[in-house]
Amino acid sequence: MPLRFENKPALVAYLTCGDPDLRTSRDVALAAIEAGAEVIELGVPFSDPVADGPVIQRASERALRNGVSLEQVLKLAHDIRKESDAGLIIFSYLNPIMRMGLEKFADEAAETGVDGALMTDLPVEEATDYLQIMRQRNLATIFLAAPTSTDERLQQIAEASTGFVYAVSRTGITGARKELAEDAQKLVKRLRKFTDLPIAVGFGIASAEHFAAVGRFADAAVVGSAIVQTIEQNPGKEPQAVAEWIKQVVGHRSSAVSP
Repeated sequence: MPLRFENKPALVAYLTCGDPDLRTSRDVALAAIEAGAEVIELGVPFSDPVADGPVIQRASERALRNGVSLEQVLKLAHDIRKESDAGLIIFSYLNPIMRMGLEKFADEAAETGVDGALMTDLPVEEATDYLQIMRQRNLATIFLAAPTSTDERLQQIAEASTGFVYAVSRTGITGARKELAEDAQKLVKRLRKFTDLPIAVGFGIASAEHFAAVGRFADAAVVGSAIVQTIEQNPGKEPQAVAEWIKQVVGHRSSAVSP
């Protein structure tokens, strides 16, 4: 079942849960939704976040020092769900999920009211059990599609994905960039051959200009490092700072043109 993207481009906001603490993460998520984010990715802190750049790595380290666990992230999701019907996605590396157990994770995710999950390092070829367990509980399964993927693999990813497909704008790790990679538009065009699901572009979306540019060819833009950095740079006023950043960015929707 696709997630609701009412605007184009929709804004998907990533948070590292527990940075700087869980209460602040809750307040930031709700402020982000109020400011215009349609989906919140609740990042589970992990000790070896190989797909992430230095900004999210630092946030993960801070959250882990606070003892933040997957169980606490699910509780946080439940608290946010009580206040909002925005899309909620658990964004995690596979290790914390496997430590909890796939079935237990899926049961608890469904009970907390999240819409689905994205496992950064779970290849679609090895996801058979995960897909079955998540689908039994009507939870969305979101996979990353990279510019380097073959058409055959993009088709596998599209068929395994529900909710939306996450198109990685370029190869490499997460992190803000001055320019949006041309690979992103080409990748979205290739994915369109295999799916009618919404396509969200992420990795490197760092400005209002990037956001508007993505809206010309994709359904949503995922913003992670820029939001995590805003939290890092505004101690004590994180929710307000994130809300202001998001309002400024989504104000550029009018300059996005449909493909």
